[in-house]
Amino acid sequence: MAKRAPAPVHDPDHAPESVPASELRDALPEQGFVGELGGFAIELFSVVSEVYSVFVRTLYYIAKGRKDRRAVIDQMYEIGNKSLFFLTVVMGFLGMILVFQAGLQTKRVVPDLTMLGANYLQLLVRDLAASIGALMLATRVGAGIAAEIGSMVVTEQVDALRMCAADPIDYLIKPRFLASLVMTTVLVIWSAMIALLSGAVTAYVMFDIIPETFFNFELVGVADLTIGLSKCLAYGAAIPIVSGHSGLSTFGGSEGVGWATTRAVVNTSLTVIMLNMVISAIGYLVFKG
Repeated sequence: MAKRAPAPVHDPDHAPESVPASELRDALPEQGFVGELGGFAIELFSVVSEVYSVFVRTLYYIAKGRKDRRAVIDQMYEIGNKSLFFLTVVMGFLGMILVFQAGLQTKRVVPDLTMLGANYLQLLVRDLAASIGALMLATRVGAGIAAEIGSMVVTEQVDALRMCAADPIDYLIKPRFLASLVMTTVLVIWSAMIALLSGAVTAYVMFDIIPETFFNFELVGVADLTIGLSKCLAYGAAIPIVSGHSGLSTFGGSEGVGWATTRAVVNTSLTVIMLNMVISAIGYLVFKG
């Protein structure tokens, strides 16, 4: 009768080290589409867990870390003031385009355009101002954060911080996180005002809708304001966290900084879209549509 092999004994002193996601992905057998899908899933899980770790550590240092108001104010200027003109131009033209196209399509169904402003304002408050504004900030602010932090990584400034017993999350990510929370909300409110004004001008010029009729707030309720504000805060938190993670994971010199910048724009834009879907779905369930 064959003897059974003894069961392996777990030795905590010789526990295997965690294997990086890239090595796990490379170790997958070549299985065509299935293998590629498995590698993508492992890499996605690794990135999400790392971004979550950065977010948790940022919250920890907000409560327990050093207080540097000057750094937060400097980042508020970088994120807010330097993005003001860009967002103003973008939202101004988008407001004109949206009202013009909405008016043309509505006239094909009903000749009455008196509720055009009310519906446009509700959509602007609930979704458009926050989502479009955040996507624009993802391209400018996200790329800037990733490029700045990535340059510090490749020039070993981040390693110098660690040698001085300073966590880069506390010194680099936390000020940008706090500044982004405030300035994203301010910029979205400003963007909504610009889009509303440009839309009112377009409605008056193209469809003879007077401003008194266009500025109709009867469809905007507490649910719309709550969902819109929630999106502002969520986007303001996501942009510095995701782009900061891209900057901290930079390697390889100037070429690596370029890849980190591209990765930051792509990841932050994707995060904004995913958060938009999640918050909209939660708002629909909570406020019953």
